[in-house]
Amino acid sequence: MQTKLLLLLVAAGCCLWSAASACQSIEQRYKFANSNIYVRLRRGDKLQYELMKGDKSLQTVTFDNFATTSSLVETEKGGYQITDGTSTIEFTLVKSGVATGTGSDVTHVRVARDQVLQGQQPRDCFSLNTGATHWFSGPEQKQHYWPVERQTHSNYSYLPKEQDNFGVGERYWLNSDGVFLYVENNTPLFIDQNSAGYEGKLCFSATSALPYDPRVTSSKLIYHVAVAKDAKAAHKYAVKTFLGQPTGYPDERMVRHPVWSTWALYKAEVDDTVIRDFAQQILDNGFNNSQLEIDDDWEDCYGALTFRKNKFPATKTLTDDLKALGFRVTLWIHPFINNNCTAIYDEAKALGYLALDHAGSSDTQWWNSQPKDAAILDFTKTEVQEWFAKRLKRLQDEEGIDSFKFDAGETTWLPSDPVLQGDGSMVTPLQAVGDYVRTVAAFGDMVEVRSAQNTQDLPIFVRIVDKDSEWGWNNGLITLITSMLQMNLNGYPFVLPDMIGGNGYNERPPNKELFLRWLQANVFMPALQYSFVPWNFDEEAITISKTHTNLHAEYTPYIMKLFKRAVETGEPVNAPLWWIAPTDAVAQGIYDQFLLGDDIIAAPVVTEGATQRDVYLPAGEWKNGNSDEVYKGPIWIMDYPAPLDTLPYFVRVGFEMN
Repeated sequence: MQTKLLLLLVAAGCCLWSAASACQSIEQRYKFANSNIYVRLRRGDKLQYELMKGDKSLQTVTFDNFATTSSLVETEKGGYQITDGTSTIEFTLVKSGVATGTGSDVTHVRVARDQVLQGQQPRDCFSLNTGATHWFSGPEQKQHYWPVERQTHSNYSYLPKEQDNFGVGERYWLNSDGVFLYVENNTPLFIDQNSAGYEGKLCFSATSALPYDPRVTSSKLIYHVAVAKDAKAAHKYAVKTFLGQPTGYPDERMVRHPVWSTWALYKAEVDDTVIRDFAQQILDNGFNNSQLEIDDDWEDCYGALTFRKNKFPATKTLTDDLKALGFRVTLWIHPFINNNCTAIYDEAKALGYLALDHAGSSDTQWWNSQPKDAAILDFTKTEVQEWFAKRLKRLQDEEGIDSFKFDAGETTWLPSDPVLQGDGSMVTPLQAVGDYVRTVAAFGDMVEVRSAQNTQDLPIFVRIVDKDSEWGWNNGLITLITSMLQMNLNGYPFVLPDMIGGNGYNERPPNKELFLRWLQANVFMPALQYSFVPWNFDEEAITISKTHTNLHAEYTPYIMKLFKRAVETGEPVNAPLWWIAPTDAVAQGIYDQFLLGDDIIAAPVVTEGATQRDVYLPAGEWKNGNSDEVYKGPIWIMDYPAPLDTLPYFVRVGFEMN
């Protein structure tokens, strides 16, 4: 057995310290076989472990509620275990050395509790080191701060849900020191961050409690800690090891020309006449299109997947006419069946296709139903996937629909305490999210979804959850940028930004300024999605909108080049500014600028009433996109002039589009 290196840093007795001191801690260090990587136990008020490379500290973690006087014991596989008599924690060295494709030495350790008994909730805490270290990734949020160390969560169940607009969020956190944390999917994960008692900390815990299966008598808490030379190298290793990368990319026309949706402008007031009029307005005002998307409310009843005849008397004629005008036609789809949609509800129920709770009830609620007046399909069943897909295919074949916008998919919509199908002993609600997304992704490269779970491989757009027509951190314009950055660093580079100008909820549509600044923020993102329209403002709004819509189209070849790079390497399409300067402390904290690839810096105006802004350029030579002026970074450009018709952006000197 490998010889243990034991360091006892113990005074002759428990000495008295000054004011806020306690008895000196005991530290024990254990070396992994055939490496210079150690686990050090630190015994103080709470037991801690520290990962070390030689004498260099890599990461320290506090066991919040695990106490033992035992020492680490080497396992047959060369790892180490420690027990408190009830549960055991095992440390395994996964990687120590240069990781292919990262240009960095990587230390990677797996920390596992394979038996978390019912009623237990072990919790391990990481210092956020706020003020010195920035954190990235984590969950999509309604109030989406960036970097994410400002977020607050208290015993927060970590799975996609309606609450907080949590549509996308892998169990992955990355920091500016080059450390990432990843929690395995079979862990019923809860997190605490900056909550009472955990200020300045990010804590992982696991327990068999709702919304996970409370009947599981023994669950797991398994996570990974990896350290590289910087955040970029660490993320590249995470992509190769955990997150994965796309196997293809979305439709190029959806990138080049705008999607036109009925939702924000018309809400549920759509019919044949409205659709035809909307299409004609788009053409009359001289705009191109990728497609026209018919949103809510087109069905006979929710879940029927048949057009309501008093709204759409001849759907195939409508879609044929739209295609003759140069439009493709897509359709809003959801996974629910309302109880009053009697025929299809009864059919799905009789076939056993509805998601049920453990009492056998399918009752749930969504935004177009009352409590207990709807059900959701159980996509963890293969036969449900096939049945749903067949009904959608009919819409394509018989009604002329080209593709679909798929809504919902988060775990919130399942009945509480659901019965789910799947392989393995731990089937969590995460299974339902992934199975839904994979089912609908089969409809091709024009598909868009708004939820995701371990589906980074799919060649489809993932839409940012609905934004409000606001400016600030209250789900407004600034969070369009931060949500896009979060999604890219969760491994989803094909981001479909939400409607230009937001959704206009609560009878608060965007004004002209917000609409145009929102459009400008979208220009160097992968796609544009209009619903509110510039011609409802004035001629200036039309002119500015055309200029920036055309600017986006001009850069489409570069966006497609980046899509292909994402398939090859898993790199983001829109990364945070630090991606091209991983050790630049200023770039690490920037939240209102972003990259397109490695060569374009977008710095949109996101403050109401502003006609100038400060812009930070990292190392390199950068040409002003609105003039021929060249700057050598790193440099702050103060008070960059940005009247309403101007989007500040910079292009790397030597950049080539193709």
